[in-house]
Amino acid sequence: MRTQEFTIIATGLDPSDEDFENRLFEAGCGDATVSYQKGVVILEFSRKAQTFASALISACSDVKKSGARVDRIEPDHLVNLSDIAARSGLTRSAVSHYCRGERAAGFPAPVARVTSESPLWDWVDVARWMHERNQLSQEAVLQARMVREANLVAEIRTLPRDQFVKVLKERMEKLETA
Repeated sequence: MRTQEFTIIATGLDPSDEDFENRLFEAGCGDATVSYQKGVVILEFSRKAQTFASALISACSDVKKSGARVDRIEPDHLVNLSDIAARSGLTRSAVSHYCRGERAAGFPAPVARVTSESPLWDWVDVARWMHERNQLSQEAVLQARMVREANLVAEIRTLPRDQFVKVLKERMEKLETA
């Protein structure tokens, strides 16, 4: 078993309720550090599991058991240059050289805020590009894809509460076998 780390942003629980943290603990979230910021519950998980997918699925299931809604999984798939540097272990300067095409060709184009001073890249695209250059593991690429896919599932607001984990599990299994 390995320790898998990620954060779930959730809503639907009242932190002023004295049973707030107990509900999360009793639902199985005892391996998460819980905080409440800007109107959302933040659960920073360090979950022991065989795979990242199994840790993510079980944590989402536990959050749902508490009565909360999973709004988002982090680390987010949209990243700036500093995020790319931190996740890849490279310096920000090296990443800047890559994105300007000064160190290697074909660095992915930004996907958001393209015309601003602080563009954002899709971490999945960047992770794939870095993996092709032996700078990131295939596992890091897969985890990036899983987080992005989990966030797509979380965005389906019409999905019945009891179907969230089922759909998430199906999508994770497809990614693992792809």
